[in-house]
Amino acid sequence: MTVIALPAGTAAVSPPRIRAGRRDDAAAIAEIYNQGIDDRVATFETAHRDAAAIEAWFDAGYPTVVAEAADGRVDAFAVAFPYRSRPCYDGVREFSVYVRREARGTGCGRLALAGLIEAARAAGAWKLLSRIFPENTASLALCRRLGFREVGTYLRHGRLDGRWRDTVIVEKLIDEEGESRG
Repeated sequence: MTVIALPAGTAAVSPPRIRAGRRDDAAAIAEIYNQGIDDRVATFETAHRDAAAIEAWFDAGYPTVVAEAADGRVDAFAVAFPYRSRPCYDGVREFSVYVRREARGTGCGRLALAGLIEAARAAGAWKLLSRIFPENTASLALCRRLGFREVGTYLRHGRLDGRWRDTVIVEKLIDEEGESRG
């Protein structure tokens, strides 16, 4: 094993840890989500969310996972919402994953989404899916790394700031039977 000495005065950075999200994370999750709204590369949403809106996710029982820095700050979250109300879709969840601006590229989004896959599976889901803007190459690469497949592209799926936007559809089968099929 190679040991690398850090320069004097440099502290080692602990990797983020994942855990189930809690109601008391709602303000941090709202802050991160609002950054994603402002950046205009991850969602069609334009109105900011407050902690109360996020607390409703916990009240509804949506699987939510956070990546937490060593100092306890929430740097990323992933959440799975019901896909449709029809009973045939009960095990399909639509997911979102967002990372605090200053934590992007650190792997905490990957950890949060990987944790969400397990949390959604434990909650009885058999598939996760999402729609991602084609120019959001970081999210598309993250999904590929975690075994999501790109199903296709919705053209002119919605308008954001007066401009038509396409979305790439990604999906992953997460139950054991689905995992064995690919």
